[in-house]
Amino acid sequence: MPVPLRPPRPLGTDAPATHEVPAFDPVRVRGGRYQLQRLVRHRRRAVVAGLAVTAAALVAAGPRTGPEAHGADPARGHRPAEPVRRHATVDMVTAPVRIADAATVRLLRPGDRVDVIAAEDPAAGGGARVLARGVRVTKVPEPLDGTAGSGALVVLAAPRATAARLVGASATARLAVTLC
Repeated sequence: MPVPLRPPRPLGTDAPATHEVPAFDPVRVRGGRYQLQRLVRHRRRAVVAGLAVTAAALVAAGPRTGPEAHGADPARGHRPAEPVRRHATVDMVTAPVRIADAATVRLLRPGDRVDVIAAEDPAAGGGARVLARGVRVTKVPEPLDGTAGSGALVVLAAPRATAARLVGASATARLAVTLC
């Protein structure tokens, strides 16, 4: 038999009354809030265990006092390092040096590093030799009128002994530079 149609109810009246809802225990979803708390609790344990292992390793490898600290027991660790020796400071001076090829000097800028090579006359039995390695160019003066045929001047910063060799060699040999 057909079911009789009822007229629609007004909005909000189709919910059952509160006394019709049965009482039941709350539903606990496994792995929800309680799993997060457990994860945090175990993470703390993992961090504490990691810190304990790190502290034990540092204590085992740390500095020692007593006879073993001075190399009495070499199997227990490294010997103390030798004290660092202080090197004498290098006395840097500036040396004006005449380079045979003026066009090469025009390529140089202050701050460049160059090797200086002396080329002596092959007829006199001389060859090429390196006078200075990695010296710094401090200044490239403008050439004076009439000195273009005799090369160009460059000012180099070098240790005192190297500067003396450079200036002395410029009087007897033709000097050239190579950029480092």
